Amino acid sequence: MRSLFYFALLIFSGTVFGQRAIEQFLVPADSINVQRRNAVVISQTVLSAGVLLGLNELWYADYPKSDFHFSNDNAEWLQMDKAGHVFSAYHLGSFGKSTLQWSGVSRKNQLLYGSTLGFVFLSAVEVLDGYSSNWGASWGDVAANATGTAFFISQELLWREQRIVPKFSFHTTPYASRRPNVLGSSLNEQLLKDYNGQTYWLSANLHSFFKGSKIPTWLNIAVGYGADGMITGNDAFVNTIFLPDSERYRQFYLSFDADLTKIKTNSHVLKTVFSVINTIKIPAPTFEINTLGESKFRFLYF
Repeated sequence: MRSLFYFALLIFSGTVFGQRAIEQFLVPADSINVQRRNAVVISQTVLSAGVLLGLNELWYADYPKSDFHFSNDNAEWLQMDKAGHVFSAYHLGSFGKSTLQWSGVSRKNQLLYGSTLGFVFLSAVEVLDGYSSNWGASWGDVAANATGTAFFISQELLWREQRIVPKFSFHTTPYASRRPNVLGSSLNEQLLKDYNGQTYWLSANLHSFFKGSKIPTWLNIAVGYGADGMITGNDAFVNTIFLPDSERYRQFYLSFDADLTKIKTNSHVLKTVFSVINTIKIPAPTFEINTLGESKFRFLYF
């Protein structure tokens, strides 16, 4: 029993020490920390290069190469893919700024070099698309990447905070099973490929716009965009081959949400966790209207 007690005490002490070490590690530097800055720059460069090389080998290597060219895909998937580019560029930029802030880099350089991470990385992906004969670089994607980056930077310059945050939610649909090679055969693949189940949101924090009010600091109102009835990218392919009753249409949503970053805590571990989870729209009562002329109320939509 004494041995078990000492063992439990050792584990507890190690856990507490580990939590304290992690907590201290996550505290942002008050001034520039060269070691942290170098670590951020090197790790982001290596990781980005690794991802691009992996994409080139695992995705593009299976398709023939071509001279660099552009392809106009702006009419495909009812622009759901463009909403995804805005979302990705925004949050990659937010991550880039946060890591430089953690390093103690000046606010100017945080915005200049950190917030543009999403645009730079996603533009490199467009270059890979441009050299693939099956795709092609897309000006629409580049514009969406720039929009996501500008949306983040403009709020920092205007309010010095992010009052409106792009968020994401997903639910499974029957379309993926009809064309799994395009829309995904597993849940992980469907999460990325099945645009019918994706919803992109702009979640606005009410208290940030009405400072001094009694509105809960975490309460948000979110407007969302989705689309349904899509088996192919555009109407050039006949959907009736797969789903006879399917019709492509847009969906617009109004819902409640929560800004987890507004929850007060002194723990930098929790702040980091809340920041990551805050990219996802929480399930909540939702009102929908769509281009079929329908309106629906969903008690809990995700």
